[in-house]
Amino acid sequence: MAAAHPSSAGLTEAEQALLDYVKKVTEAAYKTTTEDVQKLRDQSWSEDQIAEAVYITAMFAFFNRVADAFGIEPMGYLGTSGTNAAK
Repeated sequence: MAAAHPSSAGLTEAEQALLDYVKKVTEAAYKTTTEDVQKLRDQSWSEDQIAEAVYITAMFAFFNRVADAFGIEPMGYLGTSGTNAAK
């Protein structure tokens, strides 16, 4: 739901800044700048928190690419329909 309507997710300005940054990392990491990171620092994110966000983002990108390369189908446990959906 939040992905469709980010403004309705109740995120703080700092949380939204972090999400904007990791979106940029996901879509075009080579376009990130020191200014992007400084904006996060200005929002009180620590170096360790920023690094952890980058590591987690990169890890999920890696897992998704490996799954795609091997043709692994989604399990459906995040959806609301199908045999593997949560009840």
